[in-house]
Amino acid sequence: MKSGLTEDQRKINPTLAKAIKGSAIAALIGSALLRPAPRYIIVFHVVITTAAVVVLSQAATMRRHVWMALFLVVACLFNPVFPVPLSKYTFEIATAFAGFLFFFSMELLQSKPAQSQG
Repeated sequence: MKSGLTEDQRKINPTLAKAIKGSAIAALIGSALLRPAPRYIIVFHVVITTAAVVVLSQAATMRRHVWMALFLVVACLFNPVFPVPLSKYTFEIATAFAGFLFFFSMELLQSKPAQSQG
């Protein structure tokens, strides 16, 4: 089944993806260091979940199934619609885990430059 999009149209802009990953890393570091007020937790969860879904779709485009599974876990843990209750210790571990994933995905999930056909 073909979608109406070309392969280039399905790819996420690398600069945009890097900016989204960077914002997720900043949010994770900020929450680890500053302990956000309860009213800002929802914003934190939205940023992390949105970034995880973007990286998940990037990994799907590249057919990187392990990365897809890892970011699906991150999206589920931090989703704001159905929050997963975590203890403080477990939340800190999940935050560190997600931070490392976003950090490593910045380099490991990059599109290969298109090779010229001429």
